Amino acid sequence: MFFKRRWKLQTKIRNTNPLYVSDLDGTLLINDATLSEYSRAELQRLLHEGVSFSVASARSVVSIRKIMQGLHLTLPVVEFNGAFLSDLETGRHQVIHSIEPAIVRDIYQTVTGFGCIPFVSAYNGMEDRLYYLDPINEGMNWYVNDRLANKDRRLRRAVELADSFREQVVCLTIIDCADVLYELETVFREQYRGGVETHLFENAYSPGWHWLTVHDKRATKDQAIRTLTEMYGLTQNELIVFGDQINDIKIFQNAAQA
Repeated sequence: MFFKRRWKLQTKIRNTNPLYVSDLDGTLLINDATLSEYSRAELQRLLHEGVSFSVASARSVVSIRKIMQGLHLTLPVVEFNGAFLSDLETGRHQVIHSIEPAIVRDIYQTVTGFGCIPFVSAYNGMEDRLYYLDPINEGMNWYVNDRLANKDRRLRRAVELADSFREQVVCLTIIDCADVLYELETVFREQYRGGVETHLFENAYSPGWHWLTVHDKRATKDQAIRTLTEMYGLTQNELIVFGDQINDIKIFQNAAQA
């Protein structure tokens, strides 16, 4: 029986066109958060040959577009860990998973109660926005400077962050030391019990500072990839994924079941 099943799997692989989906940071990108010339040239060649390829990242489409500049992806990209499924060239969102407004307000009160200030990523129906207040630590300062250096048009200095909650909030990003964010994440997991999706990780480009991102429970890479395959008739294609972080575990599980 084992050999029979294995033969069927090999037959499936030979008779389908694979869909390749890759994470960016720590996976496709090199240490300076760019695409190497070799990788760019190979991707250009593969895309020209008609290979089905997309990326699934915690980054925004603005950031992904800058990295992938010059590469024509016919499939949408997964951004903000699945909060958006977006066209890379235009930035138009095909799928939006925003956090319920009541939950956003509740999370904000909890975050400020810990002495932290979040960055708020939102969509106002016409364009993406990234709202912030004055940084209170070097990790936050790095993020603001990084966005300014990359001329990120989403960036908005807010008078009151709560004003942004009228828009479709897709992510709250809290930057602080690991101990504080670990405790904060524990509170969210106990309070919402699967009602939100959280990711805690160290920023590889700003060592010593950790990020905690909070999304809607539907905003996961695996769900977004599943939606992508259904929208573009790729459900029968072999799925091959690449990643390196905890937020990539579900896409490996999803690929194993495909």
